[in-house]
Amino acid sequence: MKCRLGLLGLLASASLLLGACSSRSEQANVKHIGILQYMEHESLTETREGIIEELEKQGYENGKDIVLDYQNAQGDHASLQSISENLVKDNDLVIGITTQSSQALQVANTDKPIIFSAVTDPVSAKLVKSMKNPDGLVTGVSNRQPLEPLFTALQTVLPKAKTVGIMYTTSERNAEVQVENAKALLKKAGYKMIVKGITSTNDVQDAAKQLMKETDVLYVPTDNIVASAMTLLGDLSRESGIPVIGGSADMVEEGGLMTYGPDYRALGRQTAQMAIKVLKGQKVNDIPAEYPKDTELVVNEEMAKDLKINTKDLNKK
Repeated sequence: MKCRLGLLGLLASASLLLGACSSRSEQANVKHIGILQYMEHESLTETREGIIEELEKQGYENGKDIVLDYQNAQGDHASLQSISENLVKDNDLVIGITTQSSQALQVANTDKPIIFSAVTDPVSAKLVKSMKNPDGLVTGVSNRQPLEPLFTALQTVLPKAKTVGIMYTTSERNAEVQVENAKALLKKAGYKMIVKGITSTNDVQDAAKQLMKETDVLYVPTDNIVASAMTLLGDLSRESGIPVIGGSADMVEEGGLMTYGPDYRALGRQTAQMAIKVLKGQKVNDIPAEYPKDTELVVNEEMAKDLKINTKDLNKK
């Protein structure tokens, strides 16, 4: 009897040991993914949601196959670096949403793969050597807007416009890149331009009012500070009769007339597809960075009506 009990005890211990080993093996296969969002902004949130949706769609269930670690810096540069350091330390793969987030992760990183999303110019931001050959630990998806279709639409709805105002945040490299591209295209099309740089939301009202007195239309890039003040810009637009174009789709919905750019939820899905390649073992520097696959012309019909602008000739969403 003692011998039989001893044998049963050994079998039970072996079973527990095998179970513990199996559990540890399963835990080792679970990948930890950090996601860093720079601030609360509808386009950025849609990007994040698109990432999570696509991961789930492809069979990566949070808490089972992967563990997601989402952090939001709330636009605070002081906390951005410490958050980045923790995300890089605690995760197998990190995703940065916006230029600021991706650069902070890159600075904190030594050996983890980084996927960026919603970065206007990854090359000038020094995240990648080139779009085709990232040449490092970073690759991802740009949100760069094709500005030509937007300015073609501008000529269609406002054929008499001659002067374009441009307002952007001088500390945001992504905004600066868009403004330089816009200036080149507008100059080629024969427009005059008046440019004003801002440094905070406190500057928006005065800068916008001045520009609206001197121009026929106001162009703004996808710019975090400008985006946070779009409701104010919408009010000023109605008061002055000067339309605001550019920015993201949600910026237009809050106070703009129209824009041409990416669907940010689709941008997030595209980002997740790239992250999945890394999870499956592909090296980051073998994955070319990409531009948005889904772009569209978005028109705020309510704003068009308020400003008495006819948009019927536009091929729009």
